[in-house]
Amino acid sequence: MQLYEWTMVEQEQLIHFMTTNTWPFHGQQDAGRELIEKAIREGGYESDEVKTFWLVNDQGEKVGIAKIHDLQDEIPLFDLRIADRYRGRGYGAIALRLITDYVFGLPEGKIRLEGHTRSDNLAMRKTFERAGFVKEGHLRQAWFSPAEDRYYDAITYGITREDYMAGKKTPVVWEDSGEDVPSIPDIPDFPDSFESERLLIRMPSLSDVSDVNNAVVQALPRLKQWMEWAQHIPTLAETEKTTRQAIADFITKRDLRFHLFEKATGEFVGSSGLHRIDWTVPKVEIGYWAAEGHEGKGYITEAAERICAFAFEELGACRVEIRCDTENSKSRKVAERLGFELEGILKNEGRAADGTRLRDTAVYAITCN
Repeated sequence: MQLYEWTMVEQEQLIHFMTTNTWPFHGQQDAGRELIEKAIREGGYESDEVKTFWLVNDQGEKVGIAKIHDLQDEIPLFDLRIADRYRGRGYGAIALRLITDYVFGLPEGKIRLEGHTRSDNLAMRKTFERAGFVKEGHLRQAWFSPAEDRYYDAITYGITREDYMAGKKTPVVWEDSGEDVPSIPDIPDFPDSFESERLLIRMPSLSDVSDVNNAVVQALPRLKQWMEWAQHIPTLAETEKTTRQAIADFITKRDLRFHLFEKATGEFVGSSGLHRIDWTVPKVEIGYWAAEGHEGKGYITEAAERICAFAFEELGACRVEIRCDTENSKSRKVAERLGFELEGILKNEGRAADGTRLRDTAVYAITCN
């Protein structure tokens, strides 16, 4: 991968990049055209203080942008953004190393480079660590999210010229209470799409919104008995909002929703995914539903089998669960066909999807040994 300096003649390309990707951990999560144009006019992407670069991979694809600012200071800052479709492929750490090389290669002799992220942005925190940065600060409730109207903790990472030149990481000596700070789980990189015999299985995209909305509306009478989220007919705007959240959750590896498409026709046939992820084990739970007209064809069993293999092979899962209402016979048959073991029935474990009565939950699982 290489850095290519952005120029004003590429204004439309930059605007397109910024407005067609999702930015769940940035202050302005959904930057519109007017805001980007205003920032460009005011020197927010190119000036004596700021330089912006395209991140171009070995195939010549623009996979992201890097903006380095405060270039007149001895301690520059940076903003790194990878496009939705290229996340989870290790580009972030490579890009950050290139940014570091650029900053410490400047003739002014910069003394350090630093960056900040939200405490729950585990993917970016791992990127910092892989690029040789050291955690230097934990600021409580210092990162405001306008979309959620709440504050998060902020984390500061930095790398010094001395460490960069020596190729080492000097950890900060924390003179606090002496309590151990929990380490970040070692979350692996993994692909965002794969295939089974008949299906393309991939992370959500905003281009899916219409297909998903139509499928949910048509299947609602069947889904509402088992799904809490299927209790009312969703508007297109509501489906777009939940899809954006699913993309953000996938990027941050909190929750992995997958959309299922028939390879032969390109039709949307349903959704599955890995939920309630605990990276410290790691363990996951598979969920699934089929679009109207595609149930009874084995698509869900095929998808769940492939996603289960993905969980063990790509995520290093030690346990995969399927949980469902004991009366949901179709869901239970999927688990049984795939060889999941019924570990128990949890009495009065939850309420029915509509919240009216207590229900029992069947817990199936398969483990790595």
